[in-house]
Amino acid sequence: MRAETVKELALSCGFDLAGIAAAEPADEFAAYRRWVEAGFAGEMTYLTDHRAAARADPRHLLPSARSIICVGKLYNGPEPYSTRFSDPERAWISRYAWGDDYHRVLRRGLRQLAARLMQHFPQGFDWRIAVDTAPLLEREYARRAGLGWTGRNSCLINQRLGSWFFLGELLTSLSLEPDAPPPDRCGSCTRCVDACPTGAILPDARTIDARACISYLTIELRGPVPDLYHARMGNHVFGCDICQDVCPWNRRAPRQRDPAFGPRLFAPRLEKLASISEQEFAAMFRGSPVMRARYAGFMRNVSIAMSNRTARVAAP
Repeated sequence: MRAETVKELALSCGFDLAGIAAAEPADEFAAYRRWVEAGFAGEMTYLTDHRAAARADPRHLLPSARSIICVGKLYNGPEPYSTRFSDPERAWISRYAWGDDYHRVLRRGLRQLAARLMQHFPQGFDWRIAVDTAPLLEREYARRAGLGWTGRNSCLINQRLGSWFFLGELLTSLSLEPDAPPPDRCGSCTRCVDACPTGAILPDARTIDARACISYLTIELRGPVPDLYHARMGNHVFGCDICQDVCPWNRRAPRQRDPAFGPRLFAPRLEKLASISEQEFAAMFRGSPVMRARYAGFMRNVSIAMSNRTARVAAP
């Protein structure tokens, strides 16, 4: 089967981008290891424990792997960007978490792709799905598959679609012609670096010091948020979109077509969130990425946002 046919099948399964990378060891693993050794992963032990070494070679996930079919799925919508939203009474939840859990949506599409490929290869082949949680340097393989280049904010940027898309992979034993990575088109632009409230973006390394990133502080960090970052978090209660909001490549980013990513609760009122019980939290965000923060972490974030709101109101 031609590689183009495989990509057409992927698009027919609801994906907006598709490309193919060879299932070979990642040269970039050395850079990943340096990032871990520098402590930039913070408390995300799933990035630093025994699973870290597995990221060196996709064949640790599927020994027979020869090709990786990489896909992207848009989640951008018509709602305003956080940098253009200034209601101090409302909380900001990262755009990717407004709808259903993307892991489930992408896995469903990738299972559909595997089933369609099976129809073309009745003799069968090995395959395995990866969406975010598997020990795979998925952004790098997506870059190799031609889906985009790595921006200074560490997001994958596609010239046509911008960066508002989720990544998923289908590792397969099929031998498919790989694509080529696109050129880097960030140029001298540093808008994401300049806009980051906490200085988490390391411009020369094109990576993030997670310990200072608002997304890490509001989602992954289980303990108290360092006082240094409280005021800089503003009204963010789950994640942060600022570095993508200011990216010129997202200026004309298309909107997603999947109703699964439509907002259930856009910019909820802080007063409402501050009074919810653990049961109400579970009911409000069931099946949503927001559950990742857990009730205690989410309410910690709401408390900080409430304090920032009070400070803004009191300011002359």
